[in-house]
Amino acid sequence: MPTALIILIIIFAVIAIILISGIRVVNQTTKYVVERMGAYHKTWGVGIHWLIPFIDRVATVVTLKEQVKDFDPQAVITKDNVTMQIDTIVFFQVTDPKLYAYGVDNPIFAIESLSATTLRNIIGELDLDATLTSRDIINEKMRQILDEATDPWGIKVTRVEVKNIIPPKDIREAMEKQMRAERERRQTILIAEGEKRAQILQAEGFSESTVLRAEAAKREAILKAEAEAEAIFKTKEAEALGIKLIKEAAADDAVLKIKAFEALAKVADGQSTKIIVPSNLADLAGTVTALAEVAQTKTTKKNTSNNQ
Repeated sequence: MPTALIILIIIFAVIAIILISGIRVVNQTTKYVVERMGAYHKTWGVGIHWLIPFIDRVATVVTLKEQVKDFDPQAVITKDNVTMQIDTIVFFQVTDPKLYAYGVDNPIFAIESLSATTLRNIIGELDLDATLTSRDIINEKMRQILDEATDPWGIKVTRVEVKNIIPPKDIREAMEKQMRAERERRQTILIAEGEKRAQILQAEGFSESTVLRAEAAKREAILKAEAEAEAIFKTKEAEALGIKLIKEAAADDAVLKIKAFEALAKVADGQSTKIIVPSNLADLAGTVTALAEVAQTKTTKKNTSNNQ
């Protein structure tokens, strides 16, 4: 094989390698900032691109994903001259790769420095209590200021979060004592309210039980009175019925005198120490004698009949 042909093949191989090495594939979430002869040429998006060897070069590869940077704690001084440590987290996204590549040198360091100065300015307008209770306000103010400042750099700050606030040791101890005192106060109040509630419930229970007992006694007395009234009514009704039956039977004086004598006998057989004798006792005795003779006559006649 001639030497010239070998050299030609080598030259073509080198040229092919150079041309192939200029092929670039850009992913979905990245952008390529391309320079030509040292000046900005264009920004490549997703797809296949060819880089002219020795003329074009990729200056910066920029990711379009949202990025998170956790910065070191910064020493800040509050309005009431309390020094504390605050660290923040910044969420940002590149919106213009060209501005990001040429707007500022080391954008991450620029954001960190800007975040520190902004935080000091905001905290300097707040006292300690406001700083500890106004995280949302601090976050929103920092986001607005950082977003406006980073706009010329092709960066959009989407969110800022105060990660941690570290007051001095003596302030932390005082806050812990205050929290313990507050918890003890709340506990005392809860115990007092519980005791008060228990006493109220006990008094209400005693009052309700008294009312119930009074109502029960009232119902018992009413039922007892109704029973006695019913008994008296039944007794009087029976007496009235007896008198009515006697009247309907047309009882004569002899029957009435016998009933009176029977009543007198019952009284005599009782436990009474006094007996009231009626004024017509003699007539009553005569009547009894007559009845006895009649009864004896009937008995004699009966015996005679039996003997015959």
